[in-house]
Amino acid sequence: MPQKQTRKQSISMTRGARKRDEDSGTDVGEGTDDWSQSKATVRPPDQLELTDAELKEEFTRILTANNPHAPQNIVRYSFKEGTYKLIGFVNQMAVHFSQVGNLIPKDSDEGRRQHYRDELAAGSQESAKVVTSDTEILEEDEEPKEAETEAGSQTDVPAAAEAEAETTEKVIEEEFMAPVQPKERKLTNQFNFSERASQTFNNPLRDRECQMEPPPRTNFSATANQWEIYDAYVDELEKLEKTKEKEKTKTPVAKKTEKMTMRKLTSMESQSDDITKVSQAAKIVERMVNQNTYDDVAQDFKYYEDAADEYRDQEGTLLPLWKFQNDKAKRLAVTALCWNPKYKDLFAVGHGSYDFMKQSRGMLLLYSMKNPSFPEYIFSSESGIMCLDMHVDHPYLVVVGYYDGNVAIYNLKKPHSQPSFRSTSKSGKHTDPVWQVKWQKDDMDNNLNFFSVSSDGRIVSWTLIKSELVHIDVIKLKVEGSTTEIPEGLQLHTVGCGTAFDFHKEIDYMFLVGTEEGKIYKCSKSYSSQFLDTYEAHNMAVDTVLWNPYHTKVFMSCSSDWTVKIWDHTVKSPMFIYDLNSAVGDVAWAPYSSTVFAAVTTDGKAHVFDLAVNKYEAICNQPVVAKKKNKITHVQFNPIHPIIIVGDDRGHVTCLKLSPNLRKMPKEKKGQEVQKGPAVEIAKLDKLLNLVREVKTKT
Repeated sequence: MPQKQTRKQSISMTRGARKRDEDSGTDVGEGTDDWSQSKATVRPPDQLELTDAELKEEFTRILTANNPHAPQNIVRYSFKEGTYKLIGFVNQMAVHFSQVGNLIPKDSDEGRRQHYRDELAAGSQESAKVVTSDTEILEEDEEPKEAETEAGSQTDVPAAAEAEAETTEKVIEEEFMAPVQPKERKLTNQFNFSERASQTFNNPLRDRECQMEPPPRTNFSATANQWEIYDAYVDELEKLEKTKEKEKTKTPVAKKTEKMTMRKLTSMESQSDDITKVSQAAKIVERMVNQNTYDDVAQDFKYYEDAADEYRDQEGTLLPLWKFQNDKAKRLAVTALCWNPKYKDLFAVGHGSYDFMKQSRGMLLLYSMKNPSFPEYIFSSESGIMCLDMHVDHPYLVVVGYYDGNVAIYNLKKPHSQPSFRSTSKSGKHTDPVWQVKWQKDDMDNNLNFFSVSSDGRIVSWTLIKSELVHIDVIKLKVEGSTTEIPEGLQLHTVGCGTAFDFHKEIDYMFLVGTEEGKIYKCSKSYSSQFLDTYEAHNMAVDTVLWNPYHTKVFMSCSSDWTVKIWDHTVKSPMFIYDLNSAVGDVAWAPYSSTVFAAVTTDGKAHVFDLAVNKYEAICNQPVVAKKKNKITHVQFNPIHPIIIVGDDRGHVTCLKLSPNLRKMPKEKKGQEVQKGPAVEIAKLDKLLNLVREVKTKT
């Protein structure tokens, strides 16, 4: 009992000593007397002295939502009306304080995680508090023990007490080091989703680097002044006025098609801007690829000569080279072929239909032998193209004749789908299909001039004056001896249907016209009412009439009556007649010889004649179309290369090379030079004509 009392007394004494120490630490600060004194009011020197009545007077102030500092005279430019206009509505909101918050819903996953973290932190703090309270109690219990040991130092402390103290200290330290942790609550997934993952092997990456020269750069800067902007607007207005003037002159059909093309252009402008930058380079690359693809054909074109010709008896062959075709013109027949007079590898192809019941659209394609896979230029038309011709001095101008009777001029420098100039029903278009067109020399005022022939019996001269086609009827074909008298006293003439014509190479005013009746008329530009001569040429329609490029008296004609005839225009009977056992679609003179010509027939064969070698039959007779059903419609010789092109009614154009026997030149004799030139060619053909004349005079 006395030990317990002494312990309580010591604890109370120690606590009392602590309180005294704490109380002794608080001292009364200085200046308490000054604070307790009364406060005196200080008046500013400029304060107004008001009476009691003025002080009691009330002033009402109304608070509104308008911001007094907001500007009331803001003016902005209106592009619609072209003037500066006052803005009526001004933002009146004034922000005094703003703070960005980040609130998370309690039910969300992130909210649950934060709540769980707070619980963990609170639990750890409580455990720490419990441990600290236990340690304080133990310290208080140890203090009296120390006092007792000091008082009774004579008595020894038993070893068991020391052992107990050590064990208690260890337990306290363990509890303090490892706070009590509440059980982790499992977060349930409301979608009951189980995530499974697998690790895949990633292939190692390799770095490839190449060093190149940086592209050249230039700094450009400019200032846009008011006058520069004004000039730009003026230029734009001038362009609009010019386009309006052009639209006035155009036909309604052309306007509709232009609108459609403009819509397509606007949708593709962004693409075309990028494409035009690389178009030239892309074209060169395309030609290089084609040259590699068709390398064997190009080698044959340049170097191959048929060695078998040496063993043949004056007979030759045709070697197929390239085949030109386009998907858009697949079911359209080849109605016209023409080589460009300046660029010898470029030729134009007209597509249409000879069938009256199957008339649809037409196409004008220009191919180059450098790129046989795709045409250089593509033009489409609503009516079928039946004929075309390219200008000698202006090789970019192509005149075409349509099945609906119109004529038009295409300009290759302007890549528009529509022709630059076109006839209309008001400007004297033909009423029947236009079968042939030919450029002529410019008139006295240097205006472009061409002729056209049609089934309506009119031969028309067209002149381009101030971007308009002006027509003059040169001659109206009439069938001789077919006039019928009406009881009223009038005479009706049967109209002759023109199918082909050709102009003399030296005599400008003279030209030949072939008709559907099989007759050939020799006409003059000066006389519109009378023919210079009439030839009873064929029994069916004349398909082609051609003057010889060397001999001024000789011309050739072909017809659907299976015959090809060679004429001297001074004699009414033909010099040579060849029967080819099928309707002849076209004939063409060779540019390198006065006695060589080619003819194509509807049975798919090409015939090449050389009168100097064989006067009686062809020296080459070869089928050149893959299928027998395909009918060959046209043939043309290249001006400088030993090749011909033939077109069929399926839209295909085939290029063929002439073997050496088909282009024989006079052999060199020892000690003599070979004579070349037009005079030699004329003499060669004259010799043949004289032989024929002698035979005729004898008979």
